[in-house]
Amino acid sequence: MEVGWPSELFIIRHAQSAGNVARERALASGAHFIELAMRDCDVPLSELGERQAAALGRWCARHLEPIDAVVSSPYVRAQETAAIALRAAGWTVPLEVDERVREKEFGTLDRMTHSGIEQRYPEQAELRRVVGKFYYRPPGGESWTDVILRLRSLVETLTREHAGRRVAIVSHQVIVLCFRYLLEQLTEAQLLAIDAAGDVANCAVTTYALDRASNRLVLQGYNVVAPEVPLAG
Repeated sequence: MEVGWPSELFIIRHAQSAGNVARERALASGAHFIELAMRDCDVPLSELGERQAAALGRWCARHLEPIDAVVSSPYVRAQETAAIALRAAGWTVPLEVDERVREKEFGTLDRMTHSGIEQRYPEQAELRRVVGKFYYRPPGGESWTDVILRLRSLVETLTREHAGRRVAIVSHQVIVLCFRYLLEQLTEAQLLAIDAAGDVANCAVTTYALDRASNRLVLQGYNVVAPEVPLAG
């Protein structure tokens, strides 16, 4: 069995979801809670998100060689993004669902806005300020370092099962950032600076290619949105 890095790795944030829309609405109104009628893992794409995923697939078909495998978060919005994009691209590719690339878990603070946390859990807001975003773990949830720990296991799986292949991972914003931390061997400060510079866009692609001389995946593009993908606005 060959063991090694994929030849190319594409890490894609899911298209716009109904949850993204609800979050923006909550922030605009100053609400303390993001109103959703279902579990976060069951939230589907918005109508715009479906168009974004299809546009991404068409763009990939025109500009990329077909990929060999897709690994998706089990969350509905990620699986829908992957399925719609593959269908639009006309690619028949195995879709692997892996819980290790699921969204970061927010525990007690799930669906709360920053103002809501400050109001209802001021001690947690203060703890986050003291500990920092990288290490802070909400009650019942995960820190970024917890996410990184599960991704380390996934990286081992990629080298064992997808050596030399072209692989796409469809996941979530924090997952994209934590992969950068792992693959580029970033520091906490470097990662948080990237995060502070701006959100990972819906359907944005982060691309790595194998440098055979150093036997490392090298960043080729970060947070790249295809021109054809319609943006929220």
